[in-house]
Amino acid sequence: MVPDSEPSGLLVLAGTPLGDPADASPRLAAELAAADIVAAEDTRRLRRLAAALNVAPPARVMSYFEGNESARTPALLAELLAGARVLLVTDAGMPTVADPGFRLVAAAVGAGVRVTVVPGPSAALAALAVSGLPVDRFCFEGFLPRAPGARRGRLTTLAAETRTLVFFEAPHRLAATLAVMAELFGADRPAAVCRELTKTHEEVRRGRLADLAEWAAAGVRGEITIVVGGAAPAPVAVDPVALAELVAAREATGAGRRAAIAAVADSAGIPRRVVFDAVVAAKTASRGG
Repeated sequence: MVPDSEPSGLLVLAGTPLGDPADASPRLAAELAAADIVAAEDTRRLRRLAAALNVAPPARVMSYFEGNESARTPALLAELLAGARVLLVTDAGMPTVADPGFRLVAAAVGAGVRVTVVPGPSAALAALAVSGLPVDRFCFEGFLPRAPGARRGRLTTLAAETRTLVFFEAPHRLAATLAVMAELFGADRPAAVCRELTKTHEEVRRGRLADLAEWAAAGVRGEITIVVGGAAPAPVAVDPVALAELVAAREATGAGRRAAIAAVADSAGIPRRVVFDAVVAAKTASRGG
């Protein structure tokens, strides 16, 4: 059944500082003041943030964390459908990104409730930016499985990934995770471990996976983000005869040889010299025949 009109409520997802309250945007403070209900991963941290921003704590604050997310979502959806302005915040960074919130967003969208976002800090992007590793293409893997076997299985599937990889990890599992990465990805694979970003004890360790695993073995504390360089692309299998035929086909349509070689090389993602050598070899073979 389609409702006569769209619900008047609004769900606001707000990014919160990773550590330094000065990173909070003026809009975050305004949304804290305007919300009818604030759903917070940790209500104590929310109140400390509100105090740091000189904003009076909202009258209605509801805890909303991994353990009660499923149970609390229907009540929050009901408030949204009744017209409430609900602000969703997590401990640090953006809700739904390896944090609570996806269930409520999905429910709100399904019910036709408008959802908006207050952009803010993201540990994944902050770590990627300072890692010194390629950022043109990357993938965010969030938290790895806690069980050693499942963790190894997930990392095995990622060993050949050519994009830069970003992970969250608990400090007490960091050494074991880095050791498995060094084994499966290669000891020399470049990586960075970003600890306590924007906080007093911020630290970024860059180096080979093997060296980082050895460093972490002594014990590391704090919020951890791991950034790992992608695998080298697998070498492209080259069939000289097929390359020569592709060049000949382009020449048959009127393209010059140099342009045909360049086009074939670009489409195959290989050096032009490889295509040129294939053409020369094909000519030599035809003359010999």
